[in-house]
Amino acid sequence: MEKTVSEAIAYRRSVRVYKDESIDSEKVKQCLVNASLAPTSSNLQLWEFYHITNKETLDEMAKACFNQSAAKTAQQLVVVVARKDLWRKRAKANLNFLNKVYDKEGLSDGDLKRKKMASNYYSKLIPTIYTDFLGILGFIKYLVFQIIGLFKPIYRQTRLSDMRIVAHKSAGLAAENFMISMAAIGYDTCPMEGSDTLRVKRILKLPRNAEITMVIGCGLRDDKGIYGKRFRIPFDEVYYEI
Repeated sequence: MEKTVSEAIAYRRSVRVYKDESIDSEKVKQCLVNASLAPTSSNLQLWEFYHITNKETLDEMAKACFNQSAAKTAQQLVVVVARKDLWRKRAKANLNFLNKVYDKEGLSDGDLKRKKMASNYYSKLIPTIYTDFLGILGFIKYLVFQIIGLFKPIYRQTRLSDMRIVAHKSAGLAAENFMISMAAIGYDTCPMEGSDTLRVKRILKLPRNAEITMVIGCGLRDDKGIYGKRFRIPFDEVYYEI
């Protein structure tokens, strides 16, 4: 029986040693479908998910992850990739979707207004924010927006580094969706930042502008796979009600 959200969150741990038992790749794939439903900045969905089940590729990946037990004993691996470079393609997909949604006669004034605002967002604002050249345009936009921000609230994250962070934040949200979905069906995961990302990209044959957000080990937890009781900073030290 699938766990509730709260049960899945409580169950999820970073499991570093897995049993030598196979897991159902179709169930893992469905958890990745859930990952693709995660919140994402501007609905651009600047992510990709690489689901590795091939034994030879798993062995290569384990080496690229420094032979961590979470990678070496994993039955499958998922690599979450941030694709900021695909913003034009994804913005166009959103525009095409909007045109289909509003492709009907007799639209109300409110619908026409929403269509115009959304179309302008993807055809004008998104290119303004994402277009860059060697970081130079982003820095110029940053300075301009800081000056405008002296007089009114304005979006300030316009530099190349800012947009990379935006893409990785969305990819991280998708990764969490995936791991909670896995926990809900009794499967275990371990997100790993420790990897030779250049080698990982070569193994997966990724383009230069793709960036690895994390590698996630997948399997069934071994008795020694969890390295101790869960520790968290006391909640009252991180919670502020204003």
